[in-house]
Amino acid sequence: MKRYLNLSKRQIHGILFLDKPSGFSCNFVLNKIKSFFYVKKIGYAGTLDPLATGMLPICFGKSTKFATYLSNSDKRYLVSAKLGESTDTFDSDGVIIRVSTVQCSEKKIENCLSSFVGKSYQIPPMFSAVKYHGVPLYKYARKGICVFRKPREIYVYSLSCINKIDNIIDLDIYCSKGTYIRSIIHDIGECLGCGAHVIRLRRLMISQYVPDFMIKIKTIEDIFYNTVLNDTEVLNNLDKLLVAQENLDRFK
Repeated sequence: MKRYLNLSKRQIHGILFLDKPSGFSCNFVLNKIKSFFYVKKIGYAGTLDPLATGMLPICFGKSTKFATYLSNSDKRYLVSAKLGESTDTFDSDGVIIRVSTVQCSEKKIENCLSSFVGKSYQIPPMFSAVKYHGVPLYKYARKGICVFRKPREIYVYSLSCINKIDNIIDLDIYCSKGTYIRSIIHDIGECLGCGAHVIRLRRLMISQYVPDFMIKIKTIEDIFYNTVLNDTEVLNNLDKLLVAQENLDRFK
């Protein structure tokens, strides 16, 4: 183990489009990949909430220079929203702060969604990593402090409902950089008069990179461990020595 720790970290250059699992922060996933590849320089582009899954570009070495380009690119999401409940974080990780009756026809939903297409200005949610005086907004939010957030220009190229079952709607959203999907869902809930929050979120695309580019952490591990011989396989061709039970402790 000490020999391994003394080795120089590996120089790897390129971009891995990871399929981020739900329940983990981007930093947790990044550290896992960094440890796995024992790489010297690494970063990611385009933060995803712990709840979210999908495309997370992991940039190695010289390719970290492209992280900003990817972060500033257009993105596509599939999101499931629950109507009738509003939370303080705008997603299911938060606390429910309002419950309302849902009375939304398909036509009302369609008209509401169409009003979000095009250029608009969005206020970042308090539970976000955007900084105010050098401190992430979520740290203020956890203390119950609400601070001023400057509206940001965003552009929604398309927004459509692809499924609705009871109070759950599934939406396909194609939008510009800096768009908070949680905020869009919250605003849609306000537009419909019943409130709403995100229960599932998956990023499908960044720029021209489609889902086929993505690879799961489990797949990376399987590729590695299935191509590296384990200790038993390495020792199979060596002669065996049988040790009596009473001598086993001394032999160890």
